[in-house]
Amino acid sequence: MTLLIQPRLVNDPFSDAGLLLDFRFGNRAMLFDIGDLSPLSPREILRVSHVFVSHMHMDHFAGFDRLLRLFLYRNRTVHFFGPPGLTAAVQAKLNAYTWNLLDEQSHDFMIAACDWTPGGFHHCRLFRARSGFAREDTASTSAEGNVLLDDPDFRVEAAMLDHGVPCLAFAFQEKIRVNVQKPQLEALGLRVGPWLSEAKRAVRRGADPKTTLAPTADRHISVGELLGAGALRTGPGQRIVYATDLAFNEANLARVVALAHGANQLFIEAGFLQEHRELAAAKRHLTAAEAGTIARLAGVEHAVPMHFSPRYLGHEDELRAEFMADLVAVSASQPRDEEYQPLGNSRYDLRFDHLP
Repeated sequence: MTLLIQPRLVNDPFSDAGLLLDFRFGNRAMLFDIGDLSPLSPREILRVSHVFVSHMHMDHFAGFDRLLRLFLYRNRTVHFFGPPGLTAAVQAKLNAYTWNLLDEQSHDFMIAACDWTPGGFHHCRLFRARSGFAREDTASTSAEGNVLLDDPDFRVEAAMLDHGVPCLAFAFQEKIRVNVQKPQLEALGLRVGPWLSEAKRAVRRGADPKTTLAPTADRHISVGELLGAGALRTGPGQRIVYATDLAFNEANLARVVALAHGANQLFIEAGFLQEHRELAAAKRHLTAAEAGTIARLAGVEHAVPMHFSPRYLGHEDELRAEFMADLVAVSASQPRDEEYQPLGNSRYDLRFDHLP
């Protein structure tokens, strides 16, 4: 089935962490973290509607200036979500510049930013180019559990992790995958067109099968007819998880494994070799082996290690080997949706009997 989202790491694994989620249909993209954005073209950045920031360390937030410069003279809104302090960081970035050339005649570029905690949104603020990016406090929208963004086609969830500072991991969850089967569509005497977007949305929201669509001015067809003829085919939605900069401790493991459970793709930091585990722990980062263990416990379909420490330049294969060794450490006959058990590995000195 055709995928709604094409995920791609922004940088090579030794550089800043960052993930671009590019929508296959429509002029839209999202970013998880905005460190070095130089590998992305202006066209790619200008597709971005939402930015999800794990934390405000420089290698995860320094790309804000490039994004701002590209959007400044466009009538667009970019939404930012991050941990406590995100809105203050956005304001500090904007306050670093002189905006005397902006006024009510300027392009209406806006940044809408919200801090998030497991208890909900805090400090939602709007910054408008037409007002020189003066801060406007806005009413905090209610948050349903760990959901930051609830779109008709997908949702974005978060988990709060410990990196010495609050750090968010994110999950993109497509609600239902709906694909058009062109031969069956043509058998109904219909053509591919913009009307199918409405049809897909109707299916995703569980509309009554009798709901009528108008492919052309003189033709009507119901959602049920499209599904019954196989012109629309449904399947489980994609789940893509991004987790970086987290200490290997029980609380973090419980949260990130729950967030990534059964994901189609997990992008996860794997910064250090296991022989340097103490250094990784001091910096509250993962080793490659620990990242592999998380991917295994979560039962993900495909795991991508990233955010390697530059100290291992020239030793990428060793990091990947340790990651894969722990990823496949369980017998292939073990059920994918098993209950989580203690690792039983003396390297880790941790137990996970309580994991959900």
